[in-house]
Amino acid sequence: MRTEQVRAALITNFNNVSYLTGFTGDDSYLFITQKDSILITDQRYTTQLEEECPALELQVRAPGVAMADAVADVVTASRERQVLVESNSLTIGVHASLAESMPLVELVRCTELVEALRIVKDADEVSAIRRAVQQAERAFQVVRAGLRGAQTERDVAFALEHQIRLFGGKGCSFPAIVAVGTRAALPHARPTTRCIGESAFVLIDWGACESRYMSDLTRMLVTTKIPAKFEKFYNTVLQAQKAGIAAIRPGVAMEDIDRAARTVIEQAGLGKRFGHGLGHGIGLDIHENPRLTANQKQLLAPGMVVTVEPGVYLPGWGGIRIEDDVLVTEDGHEVLTSLGKELSDTVVTIS
Repeated sequence: MRTEQVRAALITNFNNVSYLTGFTGDDSYLFITQKDSILITDQRYTTQLEEECPALELQVRAPGVAMADAVADVVTASRERQVLVESNSLTIGVHASLAESMPLVELVRCTELVEALRIVKDADEVSAIRRAVQQAERAFQVVRAGLRGAQTERDVAFALEHQIRLFGGKGCSFPAIVAVGTRAALPHARPTTRCIGESAFVLIDWGACESRYMSDLTRMLVTTKIPAKFEKFYNTVLQAQKAGIAAIRPGVAMEDIDRAARTVIEQAGLGKRFGHGLGHGIGLDIHENPRLTANQKQLLAPGMVVTVEPGVYLPGWGGIRIEDDVLVTEDGHEVLTSLGKELSDTVVTIS
């Protein structure tokens, strides 16, 4: 706020409000000045807030009072004439309502005010991500052990969700991707009624949500003898992923991590088949900063948690992606995920 030379900010992104306060409800805004922090909420959350944030000052709006009017009351009482607002989380309609309710206040648009803080995780956040990784991995192991050829992509996606909940997770961190054979050429394939046994391999991309923090993993499974073409492409992607992970350490530019992995795929003649960035940050959002991709000059720092997920996609044949979650440490990195990913680990027996 000092950098922007503004004395007050209105935080409207729910995950940012949660990050700054510990409040796990929704439909609430946080107003911050140089001396006060006031959560603008409603009566549904008063008891929850007493438990989660007992020291936080509240402005509880009554039924029928619009959020914009409640915000105007708080801002007017503060006598602030400029307020930072999160332009990435405000719709045009909400921004117009706020402006109309506070005609004498300048709404100063900014981006990533709180997200810049969220890039580096503290010990509690890393612990939550570790638990989310463990829940996702345990769920995968159960589903893999019972995999049947007659199961559909949707069946497997639902089973992963169910197992994650049984192991204590809130649920999947995003709708699981289960893509059989040629459908694996779609990086964000939606599960269908195609059966696991209809092709030699399947791509599974999933994660768990634990205490609002996310994990994100991808593994390939082969349900027959390993096809020669699959083996060739898989080994290329695996070596690319290992190269990317090996390059992770504090002070290295994001683009250099991407380049380390991408070079391996390009040298194999598959550069045009790798059409997305190498990875992204995970935390309260499944996709957040930092971004491991080209033209990202930002340097890695201890406490960042990123995915490393190179892939190659060939329409009409399928695709291969391997993904792990990696913590940047003081002197290098730690791979938080532990599921096997060597070629031999992909083979699974189905009934």
